[in-house]
Amino acid sequence: MAPASYNCIFNTICVMDASTRLGTKLVKRLLKRGYTVHAAIQNHGESSSLKRIECEEKKLKIFESDPFDYHSILDALKGCSGLFYSFEPPADYPTYDEEMGEVEVRAAHNVLEACAQTDTIEKVVFTSSATTIIWGHDKDSAPSIDERHWTDINFCRKFKLWHAMSKTLAEKTAWALAMDRGINMVTINSGLLMGPELTITNPYLKGAAEMYEDGVFVTVDLDFLVDAHICVYEDIASYGRYLCFNHIINQKQDALNLVQMLSPLPSPPQSLEEDTTIIQQRISNKKLNKLMVDFRGCQPQIMDQNANQDICLS
Repeated sequence: MAPASYNCIFNTICVMDASTRLGTKLVKRLLKRGYTVHAAIQNHGESSSLKRIECEEKKLKIFESDPFDYHSILDALKGCSGLFYSFEPPADYPTYDEEMGEVEVRAAHNVLEACAQTDTIEKVVFTSSATTIIWGHDKDSAPSIDERHWTDINFCRKFKLWHAMSKTLAEKTAWALAMDRGINMVTINSGLLMGPELTITNPYLKGAAEMYEDGVFVTVDLDFLVDAHICVYEDIASYGRYLCFNHIINQKQDALNLVQMLSPLPSPPQSLEEDTTIIQQRISNKKLNKLMVDFRGCQPQIMDQNANQDICLS
């Protein structure tokens, strides 16, 4: 069950889209914590494992829900007091381009509007991206970046950073609606999600070299990301945006490990392997780490972000 110390009264939660890696893991973790879960899937990604669990788990109900179909969203939210929302491009439109911003904004608008029309919804956790924070800041005017910063939309258009642009526009749309409709919302602004499914075509990686050089190339593993979502949901004091990562790529060896994972090389140049230069970190997740220190089960994963880290890259 949810820790009593959080005074959490939320019993039934909707996870949308539950067919993604994050969504599926959230569903399983929430069930273990004693919640009843409405898993809203869009028929893309892995959902077969959830359907097997549904046969055995009375507290899980699966909904076919499309973020572009307002009524299907309402059906999935019915009776829920919380929502975890994340967006994945539709199967028939998988590529981030200049038009994806409109698509993602429309989905975010529909979901937040449906939450406003669902009387039982008490809290929304909106999964966003670190790319909504890091782009378009001059080092002199912003030597350190955190969740108080917003990516510059015009900068994204100029350099065709469509993933960052889409995520930024969608998150701003969600915040505008949340404030207008009085919805209690928090966002998790996630670094690059690591794992065996990561490929070089991942849209987050557009501008990777610049992120590395600027000291803002951050990644997160799935367990840490799930813990962060549940932490901000259960803690009644959570508010606003939370930058979420547990590793920063700011050394040549880290960069090489990532390159090897994405596109294996016969043998990396020896000069790069011997380069021990550390890029100065310009990004901070202190707000999230402070909240998670008291979150039961998460404390072992908290670390000093100023120290060297070796997570999920070898």
